[in-house]
Amino acid sequence: MSAPVEDSTISRVSVATAIASGSAGANDAAPYIRTIEWDMMNKAKFFPLSMLSSFSVRCCLFPLTVIKTQLQVQHRSDVYKGMIDCAIKIYRTEGIPGLYRGFWISSVQIVSGVFYISTYEGVRHILNEIGAGHRTKALIAGGCASLVGQTIIVPFDVISQHAMVLGMAAHAGSKGDINPLGIKTGPDRSRLNISMDISREILQRDGIRGFYRGYAASLMAYVPNSAMWWAFYHLYQDELHRLCPPWVSHLLIQCVAGTLGGFTTTILTNPLDIVRARLQVHRLDSMKTAFEELWREEKLSCFSKGLSARLVQSAAFSFSIILGYETIKRIAIDEQYKHKIRW
Repeated sequence: MSAPVEDSTISRVSVATAIASGSAGANDAAPYIRTIEWDMMNKAKFFPLSMLSSFSVRCCLFPLTVIKTQLQVQHRSDVYKGMIDCAIKIYRTEGIPGLYRGFWISSVQIVSGVFYISTYEGVRHILNEIGAGHRTKALIAGGCASLVGQTIIVPFDVISQHAMVLGMAAHAGSKGDINPLGIKTGPDRSRLNISMDISREILQRDGIRGFYRGYAASLMAYVPNSAMWWAFYHLYQDELHRLCPPWVSHLLIQCVAGTLGGFTTTILTNPLDIVRARLQVHRLDSMKTAFEELWREEKLSCFSKGLSARLVQSAAFSFSIILGYETIKRIAIDEQYKHKIRW
């Protein structure tokens, strides 16, 4: 997601029931709350559980982020032939730690996730007050949430991605510059020392602006991604509710809808994500330069470069995040609404 990723906001029981009964469709014998809104939850339960869930998911799936990033920044297929080849080479050379390069720096995204979901829910609430449709609310709120989240996380993302690609040196040989900052690595260098060296080198070369290299590209990649993901999530959820028999689990429908939304947005935004990664790692001057370099190297293959890793990552993240998020919302919902919840 970046993450790939959360949901909703409204107020009174009567309104919530009306929404549920209106959107549940003819398949359901009795109305239930399809979307658990922000003011229906106990925040003291929700935030800690949400952060724990987010950390657990990222911990399990972070190797996919490392693989995706290394595939995106390589020249053509000089270092890795694909996702599986990349995973095997990293594991053989560095073991499990190699698949977690940059993890602790990247895990700051858990904090940005709190701001992300708070922004998402707050904007949804405002749009709900003016009577916007639920897909429109999801689209606009998702974009605003990503804008806030990316502003917080981009500096840590820059450091994390530099740490991720350092492991490519053992596989690349003379095939490209995979250590543009000239960071010293070795068995005597801890991950903390390497991260500190990356931070100091960026600061010395570019100042504070260096930590926001690729910020515009990140916004162009992730704001539409987040906005479309939420819109497609609700679209697919509505369609699945219409097609599935009433005995199908509501939570399962939400997880499948999230996965389909992840697939759709990943395919649409793949070139932008590659440009973002290259701007931050190869230290290119502008998005125009990054696009020109990518097109010169890959031509139409830029639409599929690293796509398999992104699709696997997106599907796994979307399913896991929605499973955790919607489960936590059900756990954290106030007692007065519990009888209106369907699992």
